[in-house]
Amino acid sequence: MKITHSFGLAALIVLLFWLVKLFEMRTEINLTYYLGVYPRTIFGLLGILTSPFVHGDWLHLLSNAVPFLLLGGSILFFYPLLARKVLLNIYLLTGMSVWLFARPSFHIGASGLVYGFAAFLFFSGIFRRDMKSISIALIVAFLYGGLVVGLFPAGTGVSYESHLFGAIAGSISAFAYKNTKEDHEEPPLKEMLPDPTFEGYRNMEGKNFKYVLKSK
Repeated sequence: MKITHSFGLAALIVLLFWLVKLFEMRTEINLTYYLGVYPRTIFGLLGILTSPFVHGDWLHLLSNAVPFLLLGGSILFFYPLLARKVLLNIYLLTGMSVWLFARPSFHIGASGLVYGFAAFLFFSGIFRRDMKSISIALIVAFLYGGLVVGLFPAGTGVSYESHLFGAIAGSISAFAYKNTKEDHEEPPLKEMLPDPTFEGYRNMEGKNFKYVLKSK
């Protein structure tokens, strides 16, 4: 997937975050109570799908938009064959886990997805152990190593559960797809050698193969 296509798709989702926030401001409707996850309630089930698109304020939105764009775009670019499965797994597993196990409060924002993306990129390097994955993992650790702090309770207003379950979902996805190849692979060397049943090769082994030089 081309880099413009990969990060373009991620940018479209981020744009949707902003549009939802603008709609909320224009209508003065607090979407948290309609689209957020409220654990273990029927009316909170919808939030499994909708909560990542709702943010508390502009700072909350901005803090999620930038890493979502960079990390989500990186998954689409570096793991194009896996991207859809990985993104869907993180999206659903994070939301369902929050609904099942989080505190009885409204949980909103895309931070759970951000943690899931970062965990997938990091642990893919550990599980795959190829140069590409390891390099990506080191960059993620350097840029977003501070996200580890968000995995622990940090007072009211912060859904550390979303962070934790997102990171778990990303780690599970990295392990589940660790053996799935992404790049086009050349056939093994033995498959590139001549087939021993090929006539010319067999004759050469039997010393019956002759080169004939013909004058032009």
